[in-house]
Amino acid sequence: MFFSRLLVSLLGLVLVASPSFAAGQPSLAFLGVQFQNDNESLEPTSDAERGRLVRTGEEFTQQLSASGKFKVVPATDAVKAKIATGQAVGECGGCEIDYGRALGADFVAWMRIQKVSNLILNMTVYFAEVTSGRMTLTKSVDLRGNTDDSWSRSLKYLVKNSVLPADIKPLVR
Repeated sequence: MFFSRLLVSLLGLVLVASPSFAAGQPSLAFLGVQFQNDNESLEPTSDAERGRLVRTGEEFTQQLSASGKFKVVPATDAVKAKIATGQAVGECGGCEIDYGRALGADFVAWMRIQKVSNLILNMTVYFAEVTSGRMTLTKSVDLRGNTDDSWSRSLKYLVKNSVLPADIKPLVR
């Protein structure tokens, strides 16, 4: 009887001391994918590219949720409206942090896809901690080709090799 109580007590201490149990998954609000078309006048943004932007955001949040590393917090309609009518996230003097606070998230993330041409694109992901306002991750990958497959493969590579291995934890909880 004594040993079973001791075992239960020790197990309880281990669970409480475990960082993943004590801290839980940090919450992450994804603020969307921005598109910078450097040749808009020569090669206007296509419907296919607009579709890829939506799919890339969906795939990104699905991959992060499936990893178990983050609890993805969906953006509310009110926050989406502010993003759509405001300055670009990441270039707005801290609006991304305000959006993260409004959504109750530990972190905010957003992406930017830069199209230099149909052969050369760049995908960058940004993470910022809401409490401190500090940037915690900025990683990018170059794409060769402007296809559904090149975007999807590039995103998988970026998440697997740069985002998930990064030590992204809140400083203050």
